[in-house]
This record gives sequence, structure tokens and C-alpha cells, in this order.
Amino acid sequence: MKVMELKQYINGKFHTPVSGRYKKNRNPATGDIISKVPLGDKSDVDAAVYAAKNALPEWSAKSVDERANILEKIANIIESRKQQLAELESLDTGKPIRLAFETDITRAIANFRFFAGAARHDELGFHKMKNAINYTLRKPLGVVALITPWNLPIYLLSWKTAPALVMGNTIVAKPSSMTPLTASALTEIMNEAGLPNGVFNLVHGSGSKVGKPLSLHRDVSAVSFTGSTNAGAKVSEAASSTFKKISLELGGKNPTIVFADADIKKAVNGAVKAAFTNQGQVCLCGSRILVEQTIHDRFLEELVKTTKKMKIGNPSDKNVDLGAVISHEHRDKVEEYIRLGIEEGGRVECGGKRPKLENPWNNGAFLEPTIISGLSPNCRTATEEIFGPVATIHPFESEEEAVTISNSVNYGLAASVWTSDLSRAHRISANLESGMVWVNTWLLRDLRVPFGGMKDSGVGREGGRYSLDFFSELRNVCIEMGEEK
Repeated sequence: MKVMELKQYINGKFHTPVSGRYKKNRNPATGDIISKVPLGDKSDVDAAVYAAKNALPEWSAKSVDERANILEKIANIIESRKQQLAELESLDTGKPIRLAFETDITRAIANFRFFAGAARHDELGFHKMKNAINYTLRKPLGVVALITPWNLPIYLLSWKTAPALVMGNTIVAKPSSMTPLTASALTEIMNEAGLPNGVFNLVHGSGSKVGKPLSLHRDVSAVSFTGSTNAGAKVSEAASSTFKKISLELGGKNPTIVFADADIKKAVNGAVKAAFTNQGQVCLCGSRILVEQTIHDRFLEELVKTTKKMKIGNPSDKNVDLGAVISHEHRDKVEEYIRLGIEEGGRVECGGKRPKLENPWNNGAFLEPTIISGLSPNCRTATEEIFGPVATIHPFESEEEAVTISNSVNYGLAASVWTSDLSRAHRISANLESGMVWVNTWLLRDLRVPFGGMKDSGVGREGGRYSLDFFSELRNVCIEMGEEK
């Protein structure tokens, strides 16, 4: 296939990077070069921020309804190109096209439509005093920076872009240079939907050359970042030096907690889905499976049996469950953790190897879904984020031990609890150090609820009114009414 040459998108036009430099972007499933990605730097960032700053007065002056109308047009165009965008997403990430179509692109459409409606129906405070009234107004922040990761490219870019736009901000976005295709496609869609020039700008490049100067820029009022905990720490350090608003959605080492009274078949299917969706490359994935001792062996047997049924290979095959991980280098890192798990006393119950596939998939970064048993819940393999198709399984004796193991890691993003005892579900959920808890399900998302984590899993919350709050300044107006006569 022809190698695509991507460009920066600044002030409504595509530009070559100031440096004139590009990097090769490969399809993880075949190893083939699919695009050349600009290597931007501070010059590109400055131009994009300048364009966004100049576009701000006109865009912020539009009514919420006018801005929401454009969001709905964007959603409609994405929907009309759903298959094409799913193919691009699969090409870039190595994930199955079916997953991209059903989840990533579908969610991008929902994000734009949801935030269009949320802004239209937003209710702000009104507080009456004896001799005065108070009411709350929203004001756009200004230019905002959106930095997104490689695992869910358009899913997470749309999650941030929609509320930022509808609140009247202008944007400079930096997608991962490993997965730039749908971000570039989205700029064309926004232009077609009538978004004014300069309102949305896209700068490709590395974290050090683009992400850092963007986070430091004095004309950027806020940074919303999703990515690794280490990268988030660097963004936080840069952004906090100029007192910007910061939202950090970071890593996770999430527990799937299964009690003996759970529906075993449903819990097994849920645990497999939580562990291996998107090749385990989702910050919400349940990579630690904690099972009550009395059913541990039975559960493990069913878990392994179900995992072995998963089909891995050609992402275009509708029957494939797992595609490639993001790169050969990332596969090497995941394999190092599998070797570490064995050194720490673990036993590989299934997976752990590279599958034998036909050409061209034999050149891809594929790895079998892997379950490791027999590890201490405090070892590195069980406490460090692997971000791949690897899950560890651990027995527990009591509710207290399950909570203790769950809370023993540095992360606190998500958890799932599987039980038929509603009182227990409430108790466990209240005691987990986790931003989100699912009971008898996983990744069942309502876009109105807060999304975010505790500890090393992040700072702040987005979603619903929490996103509207983050991407706006709230202003209270108090009017003294005089003495009643």
C-alpha cells in the first residue's frame, strides 16, 4: 500500500513540520510502514497556539447551541465514515477492525453527541439570600492542550475534544505519534463540519519536543492528558509551573474480585473480557484476578479454558478476538514481564508465546493471551502495570484480604466485583481505593458519571458535568437587592 505522508494541521490548513523531519509509522500487525509522521517541535507548537488564540474570540462568542450544532455535524460525518475510520484505527493500532468499529468509532460518535446535549441541558447554580441573589456563569478557559495516547486514539481524542469545544475553548491537540491516522482524519471531518479555522489544531511529535513546550506554553490555559503515569508526571511538572488547570488520566493495575457466590460463568467471561480487551492495552483492564479460595481452582480451570478459545491473528477477520500489541518493542517489554513472573515463582497456565501465523501476520507484534498463577500479590509482576495481554490470578480467604490485596498497589483507577450478595458489593465498593467500581460487569460506561483515578492513576475527573467544569471557568455573580420594604 502507498505510504501516507501526514502533516500538521494549523489554522485550518495542513503544513509540513518546521523541522522538515518525519518518523516512520508501522502497522503493528504486519510490520509494514504505513505512514510518515511529522516530528514537530516548539515552532509548530507556537504557530498552533497562536492560531488557537486568534480564533478564540469568535468561537467563544458563539452560543452554546451554535457550538453544539457543529458537534452534532461532526458526529454525523464520523458515522457516515465509520467503516473507513475503523480500518484506519485497526491499521494504526493492530486491534481487530470489529473492535474498532463496535467500540472506538461508536464511542467517538457518542462523545460528540453526548456533550452537545450535555451543554444544551447544563444547569448552573442559583442561590437566593435574604437581600441578594447569586448565580453562576461559565466562561471558556481559552486555549487548551489535549494530549492523547496510542491505545484508544479517536476514542480518547473525541472524549476531550467535544467538551472543550462546546464550552467555547480552542484547542491544540497532540496525538500519539504511534497512532496518528484517525486524529488526522478527524481534522478533515471538523473542517467539513464547518469548524472555523484555528479552533482545532493538531501537532504531531514526541512528548519532549511537542508535549513539553505545549504544557509549558503561557498562552495555554489547561492541559488534559491521558497516558502513562511516568509521562503524566512530566506533563504535571511542566504545566504546574504556569498554574494551568490539569487533568491527568494515568495508568492502572486493576483488580477483578470474584467471590464464591458469584455466577461463575458470567464472572469468567467478565474476567477474560476485562483482562484481554484491546490486547490488554486499556488503562481499565483487570490484570489482577482475585478469586475466593474455595472456588479458585475451579475458576482457574474455566478461565484458562475460555482464554484458550480466543482467536488471535488478522485484525480484518471478523472472528478474531485479539490483534497485535502496539509495537514489536512493546511486545518485548510484555514478554520481559512474563519471564519475570516465572522468575518470581509464577506458572504460566496458558499463553506466554508468540502465535504461529501465516504471512504477513507472522511479522506482526502478536502475543497469546497469558494467565500466570502462583505469584505473591506483592511481587513486581502483580503490582506493576504491564499494559498487555497478561493477567495474574491470586486466591483470597476473606473480604478483608481481598480489599487489602486490591489496595496494596500504587494505582487506584478501576475495579470489578463479582458477587450475588448486594450488601457485600456495597461494602467492598466503598472500601476499595479506586475511582470506579463495576459490580457484576466491566466497562459499562455512562457518559454522565465521573471518570478518573486515585493515587498514581491520576488527578481530577472528567465525564458529564465534570468535563464541562474542567473545560470552563465558573464565575459567581452576587447582586445585592436592597432591604425589603
